[in-house]
Amino acid sequence: MITLSSDFGWPYPAAMKGVILQQTDARLVDITHEFPRQDVEASAFWLREVLPYFPPAVHLVVVDPGVGTDRAAVVVRAGEHVLVGPDNGVLLPVARELARQAGQTGQGSTPAPERGDESGIEVFRVAEQSGSAGRPTPADDWPPAPASSTFHGRDVFAPAAARVHRLGVDRFHEDPGFRPVASFVDCSFPAATVDSDGATGEVLVVDEFGNAITNIPGRVAAERYGTDIRVDGESAPVRETYARCDPGQRLVTVGSHGNIELAVTRGRGEEAFGVDPGDDVRFSW
Repeated sequence: MITLSSDFGWPYPAAMKGVILQQTDARLVDITHEFPRQDVEASAFWLREVLPYFPPAVHLVVVDPGVGTDRAAVVVRAGEHVLVGPDNGVLLPVARELARQAGQTGQGSTPAPERGDESGIEVFRVAEQSGSAGRPTPADDWPPAPASSTFHGRDVFAPAAARVHRLGVDRFHEDPGFRPVASFVDCSFPAATVDSDGATGEVLVVDEFGNAITNIPGRVAAERYGTDIRVDGESAPVRETYARCDPGQRLVTVGSHGNIELAVTRGRGEEAFGVDPGDDVRFSW
């Protein structure tokens, strides 16, 4: 399969699908096209939380605020998965997680990487022709020449994903249109600080329910279920589930991602706690 993720909304993803379907018989699966617009870090976070649950696939990701500039198009191989997208770091957190899982299950020939260790992933740059190639549909029009400076999802990334799919995970790198690189743009998430008095971290993202997801590890809250702590100086209960609080009540819990989140039972946590992505947050006991 080829999965598709972007911040495009509609109708632009349909054009990418059209290009792919003219070149492959791949099964296409939409992850989302509603990532926060031009937010590389938030998109990287959600990709890391979602794509590892998929079987081996080619993953096309287009969150590309640098479209039309000299930023590269890259292909990242991690275990039995391949990710295609812009060289702005959005692919790296999920690539490391996929490589880590491959190392745990014995897939692939390289060890799983730790953060900052790239031994479990391989990165290739997509060669790009200059000039305009017109509509990007022929399978033999390779390397791609973008017809537009504002829609590389259709003109560069979709043809690259189709090419990888046709050649296969184990052979695509033999194509001269994919060139191995040693340097690329990275993306990492800030680390929280935990001490005997509390924990200091940052709100990474807010989900569609209004849960403010922090970078503070869940074990900090799991050790305190049933108690109250202070969040930026104000008391809040620590509970294992949302339903253990009354509707409208604020709470601190551990989300499915394993991090602490600030929530409200049947309400919006980011509003009740007054936080947005990027804000600092301090927990004290």
